[in-house]
Amino acid sequence: MGQIIVEATAIPAVKIVTPKKHGDERGFFSETYNKQDFEEAGLHFDFVQDNHSLSAPAGTIRGLHYQTPPFAQDKLIRVLRGAILDVAVDIRRSSPTFGRHVAVELSAANWRQLLVPIGFAHGFCTLQPDTEVAYKTTNFYSAAHDFGLLWDDPDLAIAWPVPAGEALLSPKDRKQPRLAAATALFD
Repeated sequence: MGQIIVEATAIPAVKIVTPKKHGDERGFFSETYNKQDFEEAGLHFDFVQDNHSLSAPAGTIRGLHYQTPPFAQDKLIRVLRGAILDVAVDIRRSSPTFGRHVAVELSAANWRQLLVPIGFAHGFCTLQPDTEVAYKTTNFYSAAHDFGLLWDDPDLAIAWPVPAGEALLSPKDRKQPRLAAATALFD
């Protein structure tokens, strides 16, 4: 072990994972994911899909998204270029942190990753132009099991770094339900 640093967040199920980065005058090398290192750190996941997004303008918001069983997904998010405010919202009804969120800045510079477990809605806002985000999932995408929450639901009280009128969102993300109206949550 020793190739990753795992940090707790305000919601214990959500973790910040920072892989070691070895650099010299040529650049750097890093194992951004190593199953053995994760398992030695108590993180047992079987990732099956990698996703990659580019958001051209700063202030782009993607989310808050999640999938329900049997296609629920754990996610491991990292930034390849630029920076984001990454957000995980607890949508497990029986959880003592139901409706609360964790917000973490991830960037190509800080090399941090966010581990978002099943039972959380996930989204991010780009802080720089031309931001590229890559993330691993433990299940495949299923349109029939794809749900979301309204990004600016006042009950979630997420301090997004962009005013509502300036945020760039997909039409789908503008129409997501508030947490109080969401029917596809986790028990």
